[in-house]
Amino acid sequence: MARSKWFLETDLDLEAVILLIVGTMLAVAGLVLFLLAAGRVPYDERGLYGALLFVFSLQIVLLGKTPFGDRRRSPSLLALGVAVASVGIATACIPGLFASLPPFFLALSFGLGGLVLLGRMMTDRELFPAWMKAGGLLKRLALSCLTVHLLSILVGVVIAWPALADLPLKAAMALFFGLAVIRLALVLQKVYDLYPQGKAKNDGSLILSPDQTLLVMTAVFMFLIGLLLLPVSLGLLPFSASAQLGLLMIIFSVQMVAFGSTPVGPFRRSRALVLTGLLFASLGVISCAVPGLLVPTLTVLVAALNIAGGLAGLARLGVSLFGREPSSSGPVPSVLKQLVACQLVMNLLALLFGTSMLLPGLIGGFLIGVILAANGAVLLLLLKILIAVGRIREASDSLSA
Repeated sequence: MARSKWFLETDLDLEAVILLIVGTMLAVAGLVLFLLAAGRVPYDERGLYGALLFVFSLQIVLLGKTPFGDRRRSPSLLALGVAVASVGIATACIPGLFASLPPFFLALSFGLGGLVLLGRMMTDRELFPAWMKAGGLLKRLALSCLTVHLLSILVGVVIAWPALADLPLKAAMALFFGLAVIRLALVLQKVYDLYPQGKAKNDGSLILSPDQTLLVMTAVFMFLIGLLLLPVSLGLLPFSASAQLGLLMIIFSVQMVAFGSTPVGPFRRSRALVLTGLLFASLGVISCAVPGLLVPTLTVLVAALNIAGGLAGLARLGVSLFGREPSSSGPVPSVLKQLVACQLVMNLLALLFGTSMLLPGLIGGFLIGVILAANGAVLLLLLKILIAVGRIREASDSLSA
Protein backbone atom coordinates (compact mmCIF):
# COMPACT_ATOMS: atom_id res chain seq x y z
CA MET A 1 0.00 0.00 0.00
CA ALA A 2 2.79 2.42 0.96
CA ARG A 3 4.57 1.67 -2.28
CA SER A 4 1.52 2.48 -4.37
CA LYS A 5 1.42 6.01 -2.93
CA TRP A 6 4.55 6.83 -4.91
CA PHE A 7 2.59 6.28 -8.11
CA LEU A 8 -0.54 8.24 -7.20
CA GLU A 9 -0.99 11.52 -9.07
CA THR A 10 0.05 14.69 -7.25
CA ASP A 11 -1.51 18.13 -7.64
CA LEU A 12 1.55 20.33 -7.42
CA ASP A 13 1.05 23.98 -8.26
CA LEU A 14 3.34 25.33 -10.98
CA GLU A 15 4.85 27.94 -8.66
CA ALA A 16 5.73 25.25 -6.10
CA VAL A 17 7.22 23.13 -8.90
CA ILE A 18 9.56 25.89 -10.05
CA LEU A 19 10.59 26.65 -6.48
CA LEU A 20 11.31 22.96 -5.84
CA ILE A 21 13.56 22.80 -8.89
CA VAL A 22 15.33 26.08 -8.06
CA GLY A 23 15.85 25.00 -4.45
CA THR A 24 17.20 21.61 -5.50
CA MET A 25 19.63 23.23 -7.94
CA LEU A 26 20.88 25.72 -5.33
CA ALA A 27 21.31 23.03 -2.67
CA VAL A 28 23.20 20.76 -5.08
CA ALA A 29 25.34 23.73 -6.15
CA GLY A 30 26.23 24.23 -2.49
CA LEU A 31 27.33 20.60 -2.21
CA VAL A 32 29.43 21.03 -5.37
CA LEU A 33 31.11 24.07 -3.83
CA PHE A 34 31.95 22.05 -0.70
CA LEU A 35 33.63 19.44 -2.92
CA LEU A 36 35.44 22.24 -4.76
CA ALA A 37 36.68 23.66 -1.47
CA ALA A 38 38.06 20.21 -0.67
CA GLY A 39 39.83 20.16 -4.03
CA ARG A 40 37.92 17.11 -5.28
CA VAL A 41 36.22 18.48 -8.42
CA PRO A 42 36.89 21.09 -11.10
CA TYR A 43 34.46 23.99 -11.26
CA ASP A 44 32.90 26.07 -14.04
CA GLU A 45 31.40 29.18 -12.44
CA ARG A 46 30.03 30.42 -15.77
CA GLY A 47 28.24 27.12 -16.31
CA LEU A 48 26.49 27.49 -12.96
CA TYR A 49 25.64 31.13 -13.66
CA GLY A 50 24.22 30.17 -17.05
CA ALA A 51 22.04 27.46 -15.50
CA LEU A 52 20.69 29.91 -12.90
CA LEU A 53 19.93 32.50 -15.59
CA PHE A 54 18.10 29.85 -17.60
CA VAL A 55 15.95 28.93 -14.59
CA PHE A 56 15.28 32.63 -13.94
CA SER A 57 13.98 32.86 -17.51
CA LEU A 58 11.62 29.93 -16.88
CA GLN A 59 10.24 31.69 -13.81
CA ILE A 60 9.64 34.80 -15.88
CA VAL A 61 7.81 33.14 -18.78
CA LEU A 62 5.92 30.40 -16.91
CA LEU A 63 4.84 32.36 -13.83
CA GLY A 64 5.23 36.02 -14.76
CA LYS A 65 7.60 36.35 -11.80
CA THR A 66 10.57 38.66 -12.26
CA PRO A 67 13.26 39.29 -9.62
CA PHE A 68 11.43 42.54 -8.73
CA GLY A 69 7.85 41.31 -8.56
CA ASP A 70 4.98 39.75 -10.48
CA ARG A 71 4.13 40.91 -13.99
CA ARG A 72 1.45 39.99 -16.52
CA ARG A 73 2.39 37.11 -18.81
CA SER A 74 2.44 39.31 -21.87
CA PRO A 75 4.30 38.96 -25.19
CA SER A 76 6.84 41.51 -24.00
CA LEU A 77 7.51 39.45 -20.87
CA LEU A 78 7.94 36.35 -23.03
CA ALA A 79 10.47 38.27 -25.14
CA LEU A 80 12.35 39.24 -21.94
CA GLY A 81 12.38 35.62 -20.79
CA VAL A 82 13.68 34.42 -24.16
CA ALA A 83 16.45 37.06 -24.02
CA VAL A 84 17.49 36.01 -20.50
CA ALA A 85 17.38 32.32 -21.52
CA SER A 86 19.56 33.05 -24.56
CA VAL A 87 22.16 34.80 -22.42
CA GLY A 88 22.08 31.91 -19.94
CA ILE A 89 22.50 29.28 -22.67
CA ALA A 90 25.36 31.16 -24.32
CA THR A 91 27.03 31.82 -20.95
CA ALA A 92 26.95 28.15 -19.97
CA CYS A 93 27.84 26.62 -23.34
CA ILE A 94 30.40 29.08 -24.77
CA PRO A 95 33.17 29.61 -22.18
CA GLY A 96 34.33 33.21 -22.01
CA LEU A 97 31.60 34.61 -24.28
CA PHE A 98 30.29 36.98 -21.59
CA ALA A 99 32.45 38.50 -18.89
CA SER A 100 30.65 40.62 -16.29
CA LEU A 101 27.05 40.42 -17.57
CA PRO A 102 25.94 37.11 -15.91
CA PRO A 103 27.28 37.88 -12.39
CA PHE A 104 25.93 41.44 -12.65
CA PHE A 105 22.46 40.20 -13.57
CA LEU A 106 22.48 37.53 -10.85
CA ALA A 107 23.74 39.97 -8.21
CA LEU A 108 21.01 42.40 -9.24
CA SER A 109 18.33 39.69 -9.24
CA PHE A 110 19.28 38.04 -5.96
CA GLY A 111 20.47 41.15 -4.10
CA LEU A 112 18.39 44.13 -5.18
CA GLY A 113 15.46 41.92 -6.22
CA GLY A 114 15.42 40.22 -2.81
CA LEU A 115 15.56 43.61 -1.10
CA VAL A 116 12.65 44.97 -3.15
CA LEU A 117 10.51 41.88 -2.53
CA LEU A 118 11.35 41.92 1.18
CA GLY A 119 10.39 45.58 1.50
CA ARG A 120 7.14 45.03 -0.38
CA MET A 121 6.25 42.02 1.77
CA MET A 122 6.98 43.79 5.06
CA THR A 123 5.08 46.98 4.22
CA ASP A 124 1.98 45.38 2.68
CA ARG A 125 -0.56 44.88 5.46
CA GLU A 126 -2.13 41.95 3.61
CA LEU A 127 1.17 40.04 3.46
CA PHE A 128 3.74 39.60 6.25
CA PRO A 129 1.84 41.39 9.08
CA ALA A 130 -1.42 39.61 8.25
CA TRP A 131 0.27 36.20 7.88
CA MET A 132 2.07 36.54 11.21
CA LYS A 133 -1.13 37.59 12.92
CA ALA A 134 -3.07 34.65 11.45
CA GLY A 135 -0.57 32.17 12.85
CA GLY A 136 -0.36 28.50 11.93
CA LEU A 137 0.41 27.70 8.31
CA LEU A 138 0.36 31.34 7.20
CA LYS A 139 2.91 32.23 9.88
CA ARG A 140 5.16 29.47 8.55
CA LEU A 141 4.72 30.94 5.07
CA ALA A 142 5.69 34.40 6.34
CA LEU A 143 8.83 33.11 8.07
CA SER A 144 9.78 31.00 5.04
CA CYS A 145 9.45 34.02 2.72
CA LEU A 146 11.45 36.16 5.15
CA THR A 147 14.25 33.59 5.27
CA VAL A 148 14.39 33.22 1.49
CA HIS A 149 14.46 36.97 0.88
CA LEU A 150 17.21 37.56 3.47
CA LEU A 151 19.35 34.75 2.06
CA SER A 152 18.70 36.03 -1.47
CA ILE A 153 20.04 39.46 -0.50
CA LEU A 154 23.09 37.87 1.13
CA VAL A 155 23.83 35.70 -1.94
CA GLY A 156 23.46 38.73 -4.22
CA VAL A 157 25.96 40.70 -2.16
CA VAL A 158 28.48 37.85 -2.26
CA ILE A 159 28.08 37.44 -6.03
CA ALA A 160 28.72 41.19 -6.44
CA TRP A 161 31.73 41.16 -4.08
CA PRO A 162 33.16 37.60 -4.06
CA ALA A 163 36.00 38.50 -1.71
CA LEU A 164 33.53 38.96 1.17
CA ALA A 165 33.25 35.20 1.70
CA ASP A 166 35.60 32.25 1.33
CA LEU A 167 34.59 29.14 -0.60
CA PRO A 168 33.25 27.04 2.34
CA LEU A 169 31.06 29.98 3.43
CA LYS A 170 29.73 30.40 -0.12
CA ALA A 171 28.98 26.67 -0.21
CA ALA A 172 27.08 26.87 3.09
CA MET A 173 25.12 29.88 1.88
CA ALA A 174 24.11 28.16 -1.37
CA LEU A 175 23.13 24.98 0.50
CA PHE A 176 21.01 26.77 3.11
CA PHE A 177 19.49 29.03 0.47
CA GLY A 178 18.46 25.97 -1.53
CA LEU A 179 16.98 24.23 1.49
CA ALA A 180 15.08 27.42 2.40
CA VAL A 181 13.60 27.63 -1.11
CA ILE A 182 12.58 23.95 -0.95
CA ARG A 183 10.88 24.56 2.39
CA LEU A 184 9.09 27.59 0.95
CA ALA A 185 7.86 25.46 -1.97
CA LEU A 186 6.47 22.80 0.40
CA VAL A 187 4.78 25.37 2.67
CA LEU A 188 3.37 27.25 -0.33
CA GLN A 189 1.90 24.03 -1.71
CA LYS A 190 0.18 23.35 1.62
CA VAL A 191 -1.18 26.91 1.63
CA TYR A 192 -2.58 26.48 -1.89
CA ASP A 193 -4.10 23.13 -0.89
CA LEU A 194 -5.83 24.79 2.07
CA TYR A 195 -6.64 28.10 0.38
CA PRO A 196 -6.99 27.38 -3.38
CA GLN A 197 -8.49 30.83 -3.87
CA GLY A 198 -5.09 32.27 -2.99
CA LYS A 199 -3.46 30.96 -6.15
CA ALA A 200 -2.20 33.75 -8.36
CA LYS A 201 -4.39 34.43 -11.36
CA ASN A 202 -2.46 35.95 -14.24
CA ASP A 203 -4.50 38.33 -16.39
CA GLY A 204 -1.87 38.81 -19.04
CA SER A 205 -2.57 39.01 -22.73
CA LEU A 206 -0.30 36.10 -23.62
CA ILE A 207 -2.43 33.43 -25.27
CA LEU A 208 0.04 30.61 -24.58
CA SER A 209 -0.58 28.17 -21.75
CA PRO A 210 2.36 27.37 -19.45
CA ASP A 211 3.10 24.06 -21.22
CA GLN A 212 3.02 25.82 -24.60
CA THR A 213 5.34 28.50 -23.21
CA LEU A 214 7.77 25.80 -22.10
CA LEU A 215 7.61 24.45 -25.65
CA VAL A 216 8.78 27.87 -26.86
CA MET A 217 11.71 27.83 -24.41
CA THR A 218 12.68 24.31 -25.49
CA ALA A 219 12.57 25.42 -29.13
CA VAL A 220 14.75 28.43 -28.32
CA PHE A 221 17.24 26.16 -26.56
CA MET A 222 17.41 23.70 -29.46
CA PHE A 223 17.61 26.39 -32.12
CA LEU A 224 20.28 28.44 -30.31
CA ILE A 225 22.41 25.40 -29.48
CA GLY A 226 22.13 24.30 -33.10
CA LEU A 227 23.27 27.71 -34.34
CA LEU A 228 26.16 27.79 -31.86
CA LEU A 229 27.32 24.36 -32.96
CA LEU A 230 27.81 25.57 -36.54
CA PRO A 231 30.83 27.82 -35.78
CA VAL A 232 31.93 25.41 -33.03
CA SER A 233 32.19 22.59 -35.60
CA LEU A 234 34.45 24.84 -37.69
CA GLY A 235 36.73 25.50 -34.72
CA LEU A 236 35.68 29.14 -34.37
CA LEU A 237 34.23 28.90 -30.86
CA PRO A 238 34.87 26.82 -27.73
CA PHE A 239 31.95 24.75 -26.51
CA SER A 240 30.91 23.03 -23.28
CA ALA A 241 29.09 19.79 -24.05
CA SER A 242 28.76 19.31 -20.31
CA ALA A 243 26.69 22.52 -19.96
CA GLN A 244 24.59 21.64 -23.01
CA LEU A 245 23.64 18.30 -21.48
CA GLY A 246 23.05 19.95 -18.10
CA LEU A 247 20.62 22.52 -19.50
CA LEU A 248 18.80 19.79 -21.40
CA MET A 249 18.38 17.82 -18.17
CA ILE A 250 16.94 20.93 -16.49
CA ILE A 251 14.40 21.27 -19.31
CA PHE A 252 13.48 17.59 -18.89
CA SER A 253 13.09 18.20 -15.16
CA VAL A 254 10.63 21.08 -15.57
CA GLN A 255 8.63 19.15 -18.18
CA MET A 256 8.37 16.12 -15.89
CA VAL A 257 7.61 17.82 -12.56
CA ALA A 258 5.32 20.53 -13.92
CA PHE A 259 3.40 18.71 -16.65
CA GLY A 260 4.14 14.98 -16.41
CA SER A 261 5.76 15.15 -19.83
CA THR A 262 8.85 13.03 -20.48
CA PRO A 263 10.98 12.50 -23.59
CA VAL A 264 9.25 9.15 -24.14
CA GLY A 265 5.70 10.41 -23.64
CA PRO A 266 3.25 11.71 -20.99
CA PHE A 267 2.93 10.06 -17.58
CA ARG A 268 0.90 10.57 -14.44
CA ARG A 269 2.53 13.26 -12.24
CA SER A 270 3.25 10.87 -9.38
CA ARG A 271 5.68 11.31 -6.50
CA ALA A 272 8.03 8.93 -8.27
CA LEU A 273 8.00 11.09 -11.40
CA VAL A 274 8.48 14.27 -9.35
CA LEU A 275 11.51 12.78 -7.58
CA THR A 276 12.89 11.61 -10.93
CA GLY A 277 12.49 15.15 -12.25
CA LEU A 278 14.33 16.59 -9.25
CA LEU A 279 17.08 14.02 -9.82
CA PHE A 280 17.33 15.24 -13.42
CA ALA A 281 17.62 18.84 -12.16
CA SER A 282 20.40 17.78 -9.77
CA LEU A 283 22.31 16.02 -12.56
CA GLY A 284 21.78 19.07 -14.74
CA VAL A 285 23.26 21.60 -12.33
CA ILE A 286 26.18 19.26 -11.55
CA SER A 287 26.90 18.89 -15.26
CA CYS A 288 26.80 22.67 -15.74
CA ALA A 289 29.02 23.40 -12.73
CA VAL A 290 31.51 20.51 -12.97
CA PRO A 291 32.84 20.27 -16.55
CA GLY A 292 33.20 16.78 -17.98
CA LEU A 293 32.19 14.84 -14.89
CA LEU A 294 28.84 13.52 -16.13
CA VAL A 295 29.31 13.84 -19.90
CA PRO A 296 29.67 10.07 -20.58
CA THR A 297 26.69 9.18 -18.39
CA LEU A 298 24.40 11.96 -19.58
CA THR A 299 25.35 11.39 -23.21
CA VAL A 300 24.09 7.81 -23.03
CA LEU A 301 21.01 8.83 -21.00
CA VAL A 302 19.98 11.68 -23.31
CA ALA A 303 20.68 9.56 -26.40
CA ALA A 304 18.59 6.69 -25.04
CA LEU A 305 15.72 9.03 -24.12
CA ASN A 306 15.74 10.62 -27.59
CA ILE A 307 15.85 7.28 -29.38
CA ALA A 308 13.15 5.79 -27.15
CA GLY A 309 11.04 8.93 -27.50
CA GLY A 310 11.43 8.93 -31.28
CA LEU A 311 10.45 5.27 -31.56
CA ALA A 312 7.53 5.66 -29.15
CA GLY A 313 6.32 8.71 -31.05
CA LEU A 314 6.48 6.88 -34.37
CA ALA A 315 4.60 3.96 -32.81
CA ARG A 316 1.85 6.29 -31.53
CA LEU A 317 1.59 7.89 -34.95
CA GLY A 318 1.31 4.46 -36.56
CA VAL A 319 -1.49 3.45 -34.21
CA SER A 320 -3.38 6.70 -34.77
CA LEU A 321 -3.06 6.46 -38.55
CA PHE A 322 -3.45 2.74 -39.22
CA GLY A 323 -4.86 1.22 -36.07
CA ARG A 324 -8.35 2.72 -36.22
CA GLU A 325 -11.36 2.38 -38.45
CA PRO A 326 -11.59 5.04 -41.16
CA SER A 327 -13.80 7.96 -40.14
CA SER A 328 -16.89 8.69 -42.16
CA SER A 329 -17.28 12.24 -40.88
CA GLY A 330 -15.64 13.80 -43.90
CA PRO A 331 -12.17 14.74 -45.10
CA VAL A 332 -9.36 15.24 -42.58
CA PRO A 333 -8.70 18.97 -41.97
CA SER A 334 -5.41 20.19 -43.42
CA VAL A 335 -4.24 21.37 -39.98
CA LEU A 336 -4.42 17.79 -38.68
CA LYS A 337 -2.38 16.59 -41.66
CA GLN A 338 0.19 19.27 -40.80
CA LEU A 339 0.19 18.09 -37.19
CA VAL A 340 0.90 14.49 -38.20
CA ALA A 341 3.67 15.58 -40.60
CA CYS A 342 5.22 17.80 -37.92
CA GLN A 343 5.18 15.01 -35.33
CA LEU A 344 6.70 12.61 -37.87
CA VAL A 345 9.60 15.00 -38.59
CA MET A 346 10.14 15.63 -34.86
CA ASN A 347 10.36 11.93 -34.07
CA LEU A 348 12.79 11.34 -36.93
CA LEU A 349 14.96 14.26 -35.76
CA ALA A 350 14.93 12.84 -32.22
CA LEU A 351 16.12 9.49 -33.58
CA LEU A 352 18.87 11.18 -35.59
CA PHE A 353 20.02 13.26 -32.62
CA GLY A 354 20.05 10.30 -30.24
CA THR A 355 21.91 8.12 -32.73
CA SER A 356 24.48 10.85 -33.36
CA MET A 357 25.20 11.03 -29.61
CA LEU A 358 25.75 7.28 -29.33
CA LEU A 359 27.77 7.16 -32.58
CA PRO A 360 29.56 10.54 -32.69
CA GLY A 361 31.49 9.69 -35.84
CA LEU A 362 28.35 8.88 -37.80
CA ILE A 363 27.18 12.49 -38.19
CA GLY A 364 29.53 15.47 -38.20
CA GLY A 365 29.25 18.33 -35.74
CA PHE A 366 27.99 20.70 -38.42
CA LEU A 367 25.11 18.37 -39.29
CA ILE A 368 24.28 17.90 -35.60
CA GLY A 369 23.95 21.67 -35.37
CA VAL A 370 21.62 21.64 -38.36
CA ILE A 371 19.55 18.84 -36.78
CA LEU A 372 19.17 20.73 -33.49
CA ALA A 373 18.32 24.01 -35.20
CA ALA A 374 15.77 22.19 -37.36
CA ASN A 375 14.34 20.57 -34.24
CA GLY A 376 13.86 24.00 -32.68
CA ALA A 377 12.16 25.32 -35.81
CA VAL A 378 9.85 22.30 -35.99
CA LEU A 379 8.90 22.77 -32.32
CA LEU A 380 7.80 26.33 -33.07
CA LEU A 381 5.84 25.06 -36.07
CA LEU A 382 4.24 22.43 -33.82
CA LEU A 383 3.22 25.15 -31.38
CA LYS A 384 1.59 27.13 -34.18
CA ILE A 385 -0.34 24.04 -35.29
CA LEU A 386 -1.42 23.19 -31.73
CA ILE A 387 -2.78 26.71 -31.28
CA ALA A 388 -4.73 26.36 -34.53
CA VAL A 389 -6.11 22.96 -33.43
CA GLY A 390 -7.12 24.46 -30.09
CA ARG A 391 -9.03 27.24 -31.80
CA ILE A 392 -10.84 24.74 -34.03
CA ARG A 393 -11.87 22.72 -30.97
CA GLU A 394 -13.08 25.85 -29.16
CA ALA A 395 -15.15 26.85 -32.17
CA SER A 396 -16.59 23.33 -32.41
CA ASP A 397 -17.45 23.27 -28.71
CA SER A 398 -19.17 26.64 -28.91
CA LEU A 399 -21.26 25.50 -31.88
CA SER A 400 -22.28 22.26 -30.18
CA ALA A 401 -23.23 24.17 -27.03
